[in-house]
Amino acid sequence: MKPIFKAVGVRKSFGNFEALKGVDLDIDRGEVVCVIGPSGSGKSTFLRCINQLETIDGGALWINGELAGYRQVGNKLLELSEVEIARQRLSTGMVFQRFNLFPHKTALENITEGPVQVLKTDRKQADTAAHELLARVGLGHKCNAYPIELSGGQQQRVAIARALAMKPMLMLFDEPTSALDPELVGEVLAVMRDVARTGITMIVVTHELGFAREVANRVVFMDQGQVVESGPPAQILGSPNHVRTKEFISAVLH
Repeated sequence: MKPIFKAVGVRKSFGNFEALKGVDLDIDRGEVVCVIGPSGSGKSTFLRCINQLETIDGGALWINGELAGYRQVGNKLLELSEVEIARQRLSTGMVFQRFNLFPHKTALENITEGPVQVLKTDRKQADTAAHELLARVGLGHKCNAYPIELSGGQQQRVAIARALAMKPMLMLFDEPTSALDPELVGEVLAVMRDVARTGITMIVVTHELGFAREVANRVVFMDQGQVVESGPPAQILGSPNHVRTKEFISAVLH
């Protein structure tokens, strides 16, 4: 079975800073992969490249067998148009550190905007689906609330529902709890556990090692723009092979 996601030699630089130095990663359909590592290790940049918010400088990414950002014609790679990239981006749902909700729209409207405007879903159908998603993330009673009326944890749960409303093949979470007050982290992680149980493929950049241990099929440790090691949570978090992984986990846990 082909992996749903494949990265080969992915490189990305910002000026003289090499953020990604040849990242290789395969992810199978339905797998939950938690990516851990110190700040500045390239984790968030990697997610932004997968979602084509950043253009890679080298290597290649495939989502569901389709080359991301390019079309191969003979031996040449031709860049896709903005319209084609927007179409490809529909296969990934992204949840950011900051919730990025439309401040002038209610929770319900934030969720229905994409399906109605982009997927051309019937408004009534989109409303029904949005009500179901809000109930699923524990916010059925907040349909008409605006983002300013919601806590950070509630806003992040709306953001997760909004991403799910687009029915993506691959869900990307970029440190979704890092901007939250500690007492709000649990409610967002609970929703993410529920999402993982549905069988959707997930890549989660996180510092929540307990969540990674409990939910991930695999943990990937990144440092200085490279994948240092990856494996089952018990191995990477319990007895990692690489000294750099040991140092990081020890620092996070103490």
